[in-house]
Amino acid sequence: MDLETLFAKTPATIDEIRARVAYALERHPLCRSVQFDIVSMPRTPKGNWTISLKSVAPDALWEASDIVADIQEAYELAVAA
Repeated sequence: MDLETLFAKTPATIDEIRARVAYALERHPLCRSVQFDIVSMPRTPKGNWTISLKSVAPDALWEASDIVADIQEAYELAVAA
């Protein structure tokens, strides 16, 4: 197995990504009230979407950022057919 295949991102729709982020934030006690938007972007080496965090309490900022970063490493916004 080559490294590119091993580290390939899983394609997901914007609704799937939204659900995964919401579920992950809800699981962390400090991040339950975090609001976010998913923003589609031009394709870059880091991906083609990002999260805009809103209403983040100061004590939840690092945890929410880590959760979002982990999800961004795993998923790529699927191209609409």
